[in-house]
Amino acid sequence: MTFNPVLDGLKNYEAGKPIELVVRDYGIAPQDVIKLASNENPRGCSLGVLAAMQQESTRAHLYPDDSMYELKDGLASRFGVKKENVIIGAGSDQVIGFALHAKANPNQAILMAGVTFAMYEIYGKQTGATILKTPSKMHNLEDFKQMLATHKGAIGVLFLCLPNNPLGEALDADEVKLFLREVDPNILVVVDGAYQEYASYKDQTKALDPRALIEEFPNVLYLGTFSKAYGLGGMRCGYGIGEAGLIHTLHKLRPPFNITTLSLKAGIEALKDEGFVARCMEENFSEMKRYEAEARALGFDFIESYTNFITLEFPEGKIASKIAQSLLEKGIIIRDLSAYGMNAVRVTIGTPEQNSRFFENFKRVYC
Repeated sequence: MTFNPVLDGLKNYEAGKPIELVVRDYGIAPQDVIKLASNENPRGCSLGVLAAMQQESTRAHLYPDDSMYELKDGLASRFGVKKENVIIGAGSDQVIGFALHAKANPNQAILMAGVTFAMYEIYGKQTGATILKTPSKMHNLEDFKQMLATHKGAIGVLFLCLPNNPLGEALDADEVKLFLREVDPNILVVVDGAYQEYASYKDQTKALDPRALIEEFPNVLYLGTFSKAYGLGGMRCGYGIGEAGLIHTLHKLRPPFNITTLSLKAGIEALKDEGFVARCMEENFSEMKRYEAEARALGFDFIESYTNFITLEFPEGKIASKIAQSLLEKGIIIRDLSAYGMNAVRVTIGTPEQNSRFFENFKRVYC
């Protein structure tokens, strides 16, 4: 059997190792495994969301409201846009797929940072488009400008992941706007704000306003998700915000009932408890300081993070893949970034107890 040739050589996305696999492979009790690899919110979700989902579970036999009116209304109110500016996806990565299948094709290229969210490239290659990456790993707007000039007329989609996954850096909002004013308006610019709640909490100069973006730049699609700050990774609920015509086009690619009845309810209720999000932000960045202090004490580098994870970069002689594997065997799951050409690991900021266990075992492995 033959398949679409654009799939030749396309790698599968490698999700973080599940707890169940660690239990099976290393004989560790489930309660003794801590997962710090997938940037989930270790504090879970709002109690109000849990209660609402439990009540909604009696309607699990029914399809969800495919208009998603109430969730769109909540997001529109949250960001000061109209419902016509919002599309809902099974995670924001589904909206990435909509965007690329709407715009990208084999005659165009897709531009992104040197190290960024892997699904941009995976979805992009599915369209047959050429993938271009900046020479710098992190978001360097001068590199982006140079690439745009070098490949003028050939780039159809440009990705900005702000803050960036898996590295954690973020750009100032003002410099992003200045850059966007120089981008050809026929290029679709996808601004992935999956971690914007964290960046906005830590530093308001990094805060991106979706309404301001789409009002000035009709070619911008802003992405958000309930998977991180709201603690709903398992519910797979994300969204895109854009100019009404752009969103109307993306809806042509959206399958019916693309999120579940419970996911829809969870998103609606999550927006009502911003206090929960604020508490998560406070603890996240308080705990992140412990990671920064440990890195300084042990003499290795880290990338300043505006997210719920931190990237630790090791010197020669300290092999990231070996460190990650040793911790895995102790029931601590982190993300090895060797596949990105980096001698580094990404660690989700856990609860204080989880982080203490990480430090205890990390120092044994590292030293």
